[in-house]
This record gives sequence, structure tokens and C-alpha cells, in this order.
Amino acid sequence: MKLFEPTQNQILVIGDVMLDKYWHGSTDRISPEAPVPVVKVNEVDVRAGGAANVALNIAALHANAMVAGLVGHDSEAGELTELLHSKGVQTRFVAAAQPTITKLRIMSRHQQLLRLDKEERFAADSAAEVQRSTQIDLAQSSVVVLSDYAKGTLQQLSDFIAQAREAGCQVLVDPKGSDFSKYRGATLLTPNMAEFEAVVGRCHSEDEVIERAFALIDQVQLDALLVTRSEKGMTLFIPSREPIYFATNAKAVFDVTGAGDTVIGTLATGLAGGLSLEQAVEIANIAAGIAVSKLGTDTVSLTELNQALENYYGLEQKKVLSEEELIKRLQRSRQQGERVVFTNGCFDILHPGHVSYLDHAKKLGDKLIVGVNSDASVSRLKGPTRPINDLNHRMHVLGGLAAVDWVVPFEEDTPARLIAALMPNILVKGGDYTVDQIAGADTVLAAGGEVKVLNFEEGFSTTGIIQAAHQASLSKTTI
Repeated sequence: MKLFEPTQNQILVIGDVMLDKYWHGSTDRISPEAPVPVVKVNEVDVRAGGAANVALNIAALHANAMVAGLVGHDSEAGELTELLHSKGVQTRFVAAAQPTITKLRIMSRHQQLLRLDKEERFAADSAAEVQRSTQIDLAQSSVVVLSDYAKGTLQQLSDFIAQAREAGCQVLVDPKGSDFSKYRGATLLTPNMAEFEAVVGRCHSEDEVIERAFALIDQVQLDALLVTRSEKGMTLFIPSREPIYFATNAKAVFDVTGAGDTVIGTLATGLAGGLSLEQAVEIANIAAGIAVSKLGTDTVSLTELNQALENYYGLEQKKVLSEEELIKRLQRSRQQGERVVFTNGCFDILHPGHVSYLDHAKKLGDKLIVGVNSDASVSRLKGPTRPINDLNHRMHVLGGLAAVDWVVPFEEDTPARLIAALMPNILVKGGDYTVDQIAGADTVLAAGGEVKVLNFEEGFSTTGIIQAAHQASLSKTTI
């Protein structure tokens, strides 16, 4: 597993920059002047919002970030600039007649009592100045992010996209509004599901989502489309390819504020560092899972991301799983359209017959699960002298086979309950069974799956190996 590495390639973020202010305090009484609570402010928190937060997310991954946008002739412009510079973000701000977009939230006991917004839509001539001021920066960048909050900074969208593509930059867009034609020619759009449906209409099935996504790519001439789907994770659409599904990695969701900024910032950093689009999306999905576990607009650090990657890929590489862990892996496998094969047995002493059988079983699908009887279950089935090898040893030996993707134990005498929980596409059994004799076959068939019987390689059996070893021991004793 390769950790996420910072890149020195410049990433240029252009869009609506904002300053988020939080005033925290206690509330103990109602004002005598009006029926409103009195907040005694004891803490002030200042954060970057909008396109500025995207740039902060890039800088938090130790990448080279520059942000361009419009601010006012006011103290908030200075606060925002100072905050960004302190985090290593370069700024290319144009001062406009309108104020710096600022949102002040009054907080007490972790509740938002009031939000005060200071903003006016920026004028077209100011937006044109941003476009002119970033010409040199475009030429020096490898990826451009357009962060659109419909506040007026990106009124020169077609020029930005055309010039960035001409400069050889990949152009990622966090879109806004119900008309995506203004983003024509971009590399990638990253709408959430609500934003996507606002453009293409309500989708009542996954088939409709897929059909309309590819139609949108064609209409707007995109290289790809990434739709973020809350608890359903993300779906990446690339022309001439099947949709690629990424299951959510969020363990707990406290606040989704700024999660979209984390996604597109991590995507941009990955692409600037040479990752493929699919690799960058997978890592951005993991970063989003970290972001939503935090309160408010916050960044994901390189250390946090790499720790999450170690955990994620460690689980991906781990073969011996609990039933709960396996169900999580199956969720992602199914979202990627993989066919899952299940077989089971005691596998007390692994022999060439087992290896050959499992090789054939794996060829029937994309992932092979081997269910293994617990020690108590083997004793009930085979007698008190079995198993020869305990459950832990048996499972890890199976996990060492290239054909086997996952190994999971079960306590019962048959795997019927486990099969119902996992619901494989194909159930396989070795020997001379008929389908009606195979535990779990009825469940798999009722769900539209398949049940297959494979022959074991002749001349090999665990019982035969044990008997041969016993005879050899007796012969030595006799001698």
C-alpha cells in the first residue's frame, strides 16, 4: 500500500472565497430589551470558506495551493488573507467594490442561534479582472479547481475552462445551479445527488441515474462525472466504461459542512501528484469520511489521511475476516459489480485436491469466500479427535492461497445462516452432492443466484492423509 504523497505541482483554485466567523458564548438570560437570548461571547473562531477552504484542504495535504478570487476593501479581506498565508496558501485576490463575503454565526452550547451574512453579488468587471490576473498562474499550474458558489466570481467560466485546458491543466468543477452547460469542456464535475437531479431531473432507479449521467457527460463534453451520494458513497462515470462505485467510508457523521471542499481538494491533489482519476477518487472518498466526522468546515491533514489509508488498505489486504468485516467488504464489492463465489468446508489438512478445487471455484466469479467450520463444529461432524489443526491455523493457511479472497468462520454444523447473511452470487460445493442436498442452496437460488457442484481431484482426502500418517506411525513403531 502506497501512502498519499505531497506534490510540488501547483494547484490553482479559482472561485468564491468567504470568511466564516463563529462567536461562541454562554446564554444565561433573556434580554430586557427584546425577547431574545443574551450571548456572552468568550471565544471567536475564524475560518476560510468556499474556494478558500478548498485551497486550505489542498495545503493541509502539503501540496502547493494558490487561490484566486474577489474580496472587498475591508478588514475581513485582511483576516482571510492572513489566515490563508499562515497555512501556506498563496493568494491572488482582486479587491472589488462589494464587501468580502462573510458569514457570522452566533453559537451557544453547540447550537447556532443566529447567522449574519455580509455579501453582494460581485460585478462583471471585477470578475473579468480575476480572469486577467490568473493568466500566468494558469500556465504554471497542473490542475485548476473552479469552486462555484454563484456569488459572481466565476462569470468568465468559459474563458477559464478554455484557457486552462489550452495550458494543459485538468479542470475540476464544484458546480452550482441548474445549468451545467456553462461548465462545458471541463475535465470533471463533482455535484452531489441533489445538484445532479436538479439538472437531469428526479431519478427513480439506478438505471436512470446511469443513463442520465452519461447523457450529461455527452451534452456538456466532460471527461468524467463524479456524483457524491451521501450514505451511498460516490459514483464515478467515465465514457465507454461501467460506472465505478465507491462505498462510503464514514464511520460517524457529525457535520457534512465543507465535505465537498475536502473531496475536490483531495481529488485535485491526487491528480496533480500523478494518480489516475479512479485512484484519486478512491482516496478523496476516504478523506470525505474523515471530514464528516468533524464539526464545521475543517481540513483533513496528511497524517490523518495516511492513517486512514493504512487502515483502509490494511483491511482490503486482510483475508481472514469476521462476519461483520466481510459484510462491509461485500458492500463495496457489489457496488463495483463483482460476482461473489462462496464455498465451505473443514479444510483440516489442506492438500492438492483442495487447492485444485478452490482454483476452479475462483474462476466462476470475481471474489471467492471460503467459510470454515469452527473447531467445535468439526468435532461434531468428524469426531472428538478432529480437527487436527485449530480454526486459526486452518483459516490462515487458506488465506495464503492466491485463489482465496476472504476466509470467514461459522459455528453451526452447516453454513446455511452464513450464506443467507452474505448472499453470494454463486454457491459451490465439492463432491457428488445434488443441489437439493447443499446447505443454503435454496436461499441462493431464490435470490437469483447459481449453485454449482465441482468434483474433487481424485486421490486426495483429509481422512486418507490422516489414515496414511497413522499407518506410517504404526510401521515405525513395529520396526
